[in-house]
Amino acid sequence: MNKLSSNKPKVIAIVGATASGKTAYSIELAKQIDGEIISCDSRLIYKGFDIGTAKPSKEEQCGIPHYMIDIVEPEFEYSAGLYKQQAKEKINEILAKGKTPIITGGTGLYIDILLKNYDLPQIEADKNLREELKNLENTEIYSILEKLDKTGAETIDKNDRKKLIRAIEIVKKTGKPLNNVRSIGESEYDIEWLGRNFDRKTLYSRIDKRVDIMIKAGLVEETKRLLNQHGRIPNLINTIGYREILGYIDNLYSLDEACDLLKKNTRNYAKRQLTWFRKNESIKWNVYPEKLKK
Repeated sequence: MNKLSSNKPKVIAIVGATASGKTAYSIELAKQIDGEIISCDSRLIYKGFDIGTAKPSKEEQCGIPHYMIDIVEPEFEYSAGLYKQQAKEKINEILAKGKTPIITGGTGLYIDILLKNYDLPQIEADKNLREELKNLENTEIYSILEKLDKTGAETIDKNDRKKLIRAIEIVKKTGKPLNNVRSIGESEYDIEWLGRNFDRKTLYSRIDKRVDIMIKAGLVEETKRLLNQHGRIPNLINTIGYREILGYIDNLYSLDEACDLLKKNTRNYAKRQLTWFRKNESIKWNVYPEKLKK
């Protein structure tokens, strides 16, 4: 711990690709160091998004308090800024108990806004631009962003229409790539960054097995229930897991084809996550935190 951060409260961040074992690792760690877990996943916040997001059940949480899970209905348009505000409150609550906050998840933007003190550009929605883009396919919108900011495009799901359009707005308004418009302030915390990862073959195998488990656990039934309860809201049709099953429900392809597509899209998502986190040179991959090293 260096002198600049010695007086700051200690926070542990566990990051990495989907299916890399972050949840199990964080629970094991919390037991050993008397920690409590704050989820940093942009989909776990939604009530009812359970199987499709691999949300840890109460049994899987093993009695360790988890925060920022099941906090809003799927219709709610949640933001990174709101996440920062609410997660900071949870960090302070955990610290007040004399325990260690463990931030666990794979949503890179949320993690960096919370822990790196990112300052996002305050840019209003461009109604004219949105009107121009509204009739384009997602692939066409992605292509526009890729031409403007190839590196930034690589961190966004090609089918996440909302994020793609917002990224185009920011790049066009500022004239700068996404990486250059997010200024970083001094963090309020002494952060120990831990990364979870496997070699590519192993990670992809874990992803494939997870998808198979999701199907057996009732992902199709969950998707139908969410569809009946909420309709084709953006957060449902833009979420990996539900998006592919909706294609099966709509008879666009078979269930086997939906599973294969879900595996492919999840692997691509894992690549984007790792692209994001590998830019953080402070992350120590596949090690125990300093507090447990003896």
